[in-house]
Amino acid sequence: MSNLVRRETREPTRQNANDYRWDPLRVMDAFLRWDPFRSEGNLLSRGGEYIPHFDVKENKNAYVLTADLPGVKDEDVDVSLNGNLLTVSGKREDERREDGEQYYSVERSHGTFSRSFSLPDGVDGGAISADLKSGVLTVQIPKRPESQPRKITLGKSNGSGVTNEKTGTAKA
Repeated sequence: MSNLVRRETREPTRQNANDYRWDPLRVMDAFLRWDPFRSEGNLLSRGGEYIPHFDVKENKNAYVLTADLPGVKDEDVDVSLNGNLLTVSGKREDERREDGEQYYSVERSHGTFSRSFSLPDGVDGGAISADLKSGVLTVQIPKRPESQPRKITLGKSNGSGVTNEKTGTAKA
């Protein structure tokens, strides 16, 4: 019994209480990324593989993709659109190693990456912009004006629910 170590259980610090909820999509993402041959100490390990993580958010006018790509040059990133499939791909180069240098640990990953996103209807594919500043890639995918929500004013109608915009009278 002397091998048992008692550790204090501490709640992880989170900014938002909603971060504690179980998210099946996050679990599925982790499951799909799991590779049993990549675990530490495994002889079949492929070594450093570079997999950037993306944040995807929606605001009033656009969808925004953000990814940390430290050490990746502008010319090594490709953002392309094919139909409604947006693909972000690129590569992160390995550092040159000089003769006579001895590494005790190599933990930073490098290699090629590719990530695809299915875009919803109503985006303006011709106005997509991408920018890489200080190692952060930001892709702006604007919404078409006709697909953005618009306020419908309540008016008096004769039961049909549709009013004539010019006269304000109900259509039959």
